Amino acid sequence: MAGHRLDEIDRKILAELQADGRMTNVELARRVGISAPPCLRRVRTLEETGFIRGFHADVNPRELGFEVAVFAMVRLHSQAETDLSAFEARCKAWPLVRECHMLNGEIDFILKCVSPDLSSFQTFLTGALTAADNVASVKTSLVIRCAKDDPGVPFEVLEDRLNRTA
Repeated sequence: MAGHRLDEIDRKILAELQADGRMTNVELARRVGISAPPCLRRVRTLEETGFIRGFHADVNPRELGFEVAVFAMVRLHSQAETDLSAFEARCKAWPLVRECHMLNGEIDFILKCVSPDLSSFQTFLTGALTAADNVASVKTSLVIRCAKDDPGVPFEVLEDRLNRTA
């Protein structure tokens, strides 16, 4: 990633795939204005260099029965690197934890969790999260509704910035 600079075509490819990762290479090439073979080579390079981490379906948790979404703010007793890494490893193993972000400030981590119901989340909270080694405190906020959930990055902001510096 560090040694690879994105040109305008690469950014267009990324923006198009971010919006619709199911399109064919031929359609992608048409949208970005190049032929199919170099488009496929560029996509493979973007994958190899880490700009594209993978492709997945954006499933609707509520439609699948995951009615509860919770943000959990976690404080640890120790912020030594081994303790931080151990907590991150635990988070990766917990299926209800969908995102785990280390923060600076009073809170060490914020976790985004989903659960079929409040009872299942409470079992996870009391039996696993608050009982985990090194956890000092956990504050939770139940999501009432989500007004915005855009995946990826805002390419239009990047293009505006690049155009101002050009």
